[in-house]
Amino acid sequence: MAFKTDTNAAISTGMSDSGIGIVRISGGDAIEIADKIFRSPKTGKKLTDVKGNTVHYGYIYDGDELIDEVMAVVLKAPRSYTTENTVEINCHGGVLMVQKILETVLKAGARMAEPGEFTKRAFLNGRIDLSRAEAVIDVIHSRNEYALRAGTRQLRGNIYEIVSEMRKKLIYEIAFIESAIDDPEHISLEGFYERITEIVRNVIDQIEKLIQSADSGKLMKEGIQTVILGKPNAGKSSLMNLIVGSEKSIVTNVAGTTRDVLEENIRIHGLGLNIVDTAGIRDTEDIVEKIGVEKALSYAENADLIVYVADSSTQLDDNDYEIIDFIKDKKVIILLNKSDLEERTDEKSLKSVLERRYGSIKNDNIVIIKTSAKEKSGLEEFESAVRNMFFQGKLSMDDEIVITNLRHKEALMDARDSLKLVLKAVEEEMPEDFLSIDLMNAYSSLGYIIGEEVGEDLIEEIFSKFCMGK
Repeated sequence: MAFKTDTNAAISTGMSDSGIGIVRISGGDAIEIADKIFRSPKTGKKLTDVKGNTVHYGYIYDGDELIDEVMAVVLKAPRSYTTENTVEINCHGGVLMVQKILETVLKAGARMAEPGEFTKRAFLNGRIDLSRAEAVIDVIHSRNEYALRAGTRQLRGNIYEIVSEMRKKLIYEIAFIESAIDDPEHISLEGFYERITEIVRNVIDQIEKLIQSADSGKLMKEGIQTVILGKPNAGKSSLMNLIVGSEKSIVTNVAGTTRDVLEENIRIHGLGLNIVDTAGIRDTEDIVEKIGVEKALSYAENADLIVYVADSSTQLDDNDYEIIDFIKDKKVIILLNKSDLEERTDEKSLKSVLERRYGSIKNDNIVIIKTSAKEKSGLEEFESAVRNMFFQGKLSMDDEIVITNLRHKEALMDARDSLKLVLKAVEEEMPEDFLSIDLMNAYSSLGYIIGEEVGEDLIEEIFSKFCMGK
C-alpha cells in the first residue's frame, strides 16, 4: 500500500514537566534537517558526517537564537525504529521547551507526524508485523501488571512466531495440492488425506488453545468489570472505600445516599479491577433513586464479577432476596459485612437460602467472606478469592501466549472454522482442490492477525488509536 515517505517529526515523550523530553525526526532527510538546527561546540562536526547509532552533544538553534543544550541520537537506515534515517533530540523536559524545539524542527523542513505514524512506518517498512505494532499501544495503555506483561510478550513476537509457523504448514500443503494437480505423473497424492488430517488437527489444537486464552487475556488487558450490589446501608460504599484505599464514596447512615454509579480502577496483586459502586437495591418511590437502582442492575447484568454486600447484623429481607435471585449463574463474591456487630445472618444460614433458591451452589462461582469495613477486615480474603475465581489462584504467564485482542480472536475463530471444513471434506472424500480453498481461507485468516492480509482502512483505523509521537 502507498504511504508517505517524507520526513516527519513529533514529540515522543509525555507533555508534562520532566527531566528529559525527546523530539523524534524520521525520514530520508531527517539528518539533514537536524543539521540545520544542531551545532556541536567542540568538534563542529555535522550530523551527516557521523556514524549511525551514535550520540552527540550540542545546542539547538533557531537561526541565531540559542534554544537548548541537547544530546542528539543519530540512527541511520535501516537500523532505527522506523528503518529510516532518524534523529532523536534529547532536550530538557519542560513542556514549553520540547514544543519550541519541535517548532524549530518543523520550520527546518519536517512535517508534523500523524498519531502512530512512526510505528506505522515500522510496520509498512517490514520491521514489525501488525500484532507487534498493536502490542506497542497495549504496552502504553497497560493499566495493570499482567496487561503490561502480555503486551511485552506480544511485542517480542510470540504471537507472530506461532501464527507464522501455522501459516507455513498450511501454505506447504496448498502448494503440494496445486503441484500434484499440475504434475500428477511425478507427484503422488497417495496417503495425502491421512497426512493433511493430522496436520490440520494439530493446527486446530493450537488455535483452540489461543482462543481459550482470549477470555483471560481480555480480563488481563481491560480489567475485571466488578459491580458492588447490596441493599441500602449494607456498607457498600464503606467497603468500596476500603478496597479502593481512599474515600471515593460518600458514607452516611441515611439509606439511599448513593444514587448514581461511582467507578474506580484499582490493582490487586498486579490484576486490574474496574469497580462500580451502585445505588442500594430496594423498592422506592423516589424517582432519582429508582433510576439509580435500574442503573445498578443494568451494570451488574454485564459485569464479570458481582460483589454482593450483605448486612450480617440484620436478617435477610425482600431486597436481599431480589439481589440473590438476580445474581444466580454469575460469578459472585458475597461479603457478609459488619461482622464486628452481633451476627443475625451467618454463612450457614446464607448458604441455606442460596441452596433453597438455586437448588445447588457452584463452589467456583460463589464465595462467602466475612468482612468489617469498620475494622478493615476481610480484604486479603477478598483479593485471594478474586484470583482463585478467575485464574485458579495463579497467573504467572511465564511461557504463556495469551490473546488480548478481539480482532485476533475473531481471526483465529475464522481460521478454525475453515480448517474444520477441511476435515469435513476429507471425511466426505472430496477432491483435493476443494481442500485447498478452505486451507487458503484459513491461511488468509491467520495472515489477518500479523498484517499480511489486511486493507488500508484497517491499517488507518488501528494506527489512528495511537498517541502522537509513537
